[in-house]
Amino acid sequence: MTINAQAQRHHDELFPNHKSTLKVTDPELVEVFDNWAFGEVMQDVPMDARLRLMLQLAAIIASGAVSEYRVMLGGALNVGVTPIEAKEVLYQSVPYVGMARVFDFLHVTNEVLQARGIALPLPAQSTTTPETRFEQGIAAQKAIFGDRIDAMYAASPQDQLHIQRYLSANCFGDYYTRTGLDLKTRELLTFAMLAALGGCEPQLAGHVAGNLAVGNDRLVLIATVTQLLPFIGYPRTLNALRVVNEGAPALTNNASAT
Repeated sequence: MTINAQAQRHHDELFPNHKSTLKVTDPELVEVFDNWAFGEVMQDVPMDARLRLMLQLAAIIASGAVSEYRVMLGGALNVGVTPIEAKEVLYQSVPYVGMARVFDFLHVTNEVLQARGIALPLPAQSTTTPETRFEQGIAAQKAIFGDRIDAMYAASPQDQLHIQRYLSANCFGDYYTRTGLDLKTRELLTFAMLAALGGCEPQLAGHVAGNLAVGNDRLVLIATVTQLLPFIGYPRTLNALRVVNEGAPALTNNASAT
């Protein structure tokens, strides 16, 4: 089995002294995957290691891959993702993938952190109260999506207005307003989760626009999808790229030259 030097170096940064049983049972697959995911992909589209790992953790949660999450969480902590950042990635996923999926990831996260001697619970990151969560959630929504939020409320049938209120108070008021991660990172994490879930292209399109509004441009979105590809596969990656191309079209050769 031949793992190229660059791929081996990146792998060792995440998993120092790790002895993979798959190198014994499935050496051909390990060679192909590691050379691609930890070599070619990372060379073609470089990204800050901490951000890359947080985005990959978000996508792995959305994919429901608990065992892979345990391994990658260890790698994330090894390259400097803080326990609070790791927990906030997980908390950010609750309104997007649901507590039924997040439940097992919570327990795995707590096990990994406690095994490293990290006391739980971690310092609180909430900034809202039951009285302020709706108002602050609306403000967070409008900071990302602008006047579209008023239009969504106006267009909502009366029997669905409670869902709009939940989006404002719960999804944004309870989660987006937390400290530990900034708004720009949270919105990119949401993009990563929706891309990994698949079947959420209308919501993904909305969050392409949201990412552009908070400063995550087309290049950032493509870099994110590229770094997720080894973990979510080509169909969901290509669907996400189609949505990015529709919401943030590439410059033509003529446009880029002007």
